[in-house]
Amino acid sequence: MNGWTRRGFMAGLGLLALAPRMAAAQQAAPAGFDAEALVAGADLGGAVGWAVIDPASGQLMAERQADGPMAPASTLKAVTALYALDRLGEGHRFATRVIRAGNTLILAGGGDPVLDTDALDALAAATVADEQAAGRAAPTALAVWGGALPRIGRLDPAQDEHLPYNPSISGMILNFNRVHLDWRRGDKGYQLSLQARGRKLSPRAYTASVAAVDRALPLFTYEAGKLESWTIARRSLGKSGSRWLPVRRPELYAGDVFQTLCRARGLALPNPEVIEILPEGVEIARHESPELRRIVRDMMEYSTNLTAEVIGLAASRAGDTAVSAASMADWLRGQGIAGDFAFHDHSGLSPRNRVTARVLAQLVAGPGAARGLRGLMKTIPLRDAQGKRKQSDIAVEAKTGTLNFVSNLAGYAQRPGGRELAFAILTGDEPRRAASEGQELPEGVTGWTKRSKTLQQALIEGWVGEFGAPAIATAAPELEGRP
Repeated sequence: MNGWTRRGFMAGLGLLALAPRMAAAQQAAPAGFDAEALVAGADLGGAVGWAVIDPASGQLMAERQADGPMAPASTLKAVTALYALDRLGEGHRFATRVIRAGNTLILAGGGDPVLDTDALDALAAATVADEQAAGRAAPTALAVWGGALPRIGRLDPAQDEHLPYNPSISGMILNFNRVHLDWRRGDKGYQLSLQARGRKLSPRAYTASVAAVDRALPLFTYEAGKLESWTIARRSLGKSGSRWLPVRRPELYAGDVFQTLCRARGLALPNPEVIEILPEGVEIARHESPELRRIVRDMMEYSTNLTAEVIGLAASRAGDTAVSAASMADWLRGQGIAGDFAFHDHSGLSPRNRVTARVLAQLVAGPGAARGLRGLMKTIPLRDAQGKRKQSDIAVEAKTGTLNFVSNLAGYAQRPGGRELAFAILTGDEPRRAASEGQELPEGVTGWTKRSKTLQQALIEGWVGEFGAPAIATAAPELEGRP
């Protein structure tokens, strides 16, 4: 079971199953803070639910509306992380290959979600070196294959076209399928450029174009023709700036950049073409991604939607996102976690996803604790009333989740030497979320989200103060010695 012991896993599930009964017998009402007063003071409207569990014993420490299904947003990535690690293995790597098939050179994507321009340059260098060493004639065709994963036009069609966190997916991925737009105003107007920006190299992206147009709105327009053609509202630009734009033709984008990188090393290649079937040939160069655990850790820190979708699709080997998300839900039930939940993607971007605070807390306390999920989560600093990071001995490692009028947090909290707490806090105003769907920053959402985060912190500090003393062993005797 990839590092789990069967005894520990089954005992953990048994303790989680006992949690409601243990809570009824052992839970004491918090005396040091008034959780309901905090909820009222946050003035969020909608629903506020939470569940707090002691992972060591399975004891339910606190709950409020814990079984109400709500939008998980990016806290769903905690489920995706554990699902992918379990199905693929922590050491799994994604390979991008270059194959020679007769006179055709093939760039074959293997679904690497973190391939960037610098890594592609290393692959180009290895390709050119092999071609030169073998003394072959220059290829007469450059093909790009992305069939290792299904091709998906947009993660969420309801989101705006220009949002960089809503890109397209295929088995060929470069720079998270984003292109970097940079603009500066000069004497003759605006100079705009689109680049395949890496950490060191930033070649021009020839498969996309951008133009500034004299208008106020819309901010961007997109049209797919021979090129991916963008326009941007000139009145919004200011003196200079930059941002990422999504790529909708990832195979051609990667092939174009690969062609540029090879040309810089002396190998001239034809323009890339997309192929649907990968022919047999000889592999002449390969790049492998970091191990999956590192990819997952970065995904949890930066909340990268594309990475979540890719590793989820790779884990399920499904032909589309809906089937893949349903497979992940079945996997979660197989971990002994029951409840009202439904998944429609792996990133949490879809507003149709639903989960309960109890389900998330059980995931964190059970399979998450067994798999070392805490070490993959981002440190969440506690802040004072002015928003500045404050001195506190409470360590919080958790996953955030944010949509318009949705703000969630799920993870672990602990004081040095004290009891570790696994928690999930879900807050959401569904009518306001639905009314603002597709808007990048609707009116009122900034203040609402700030109040939610303030509430989350106050709850965590209260729970650690009340329940965070060193735990007393409470393992159920009847579980001892079970296989």
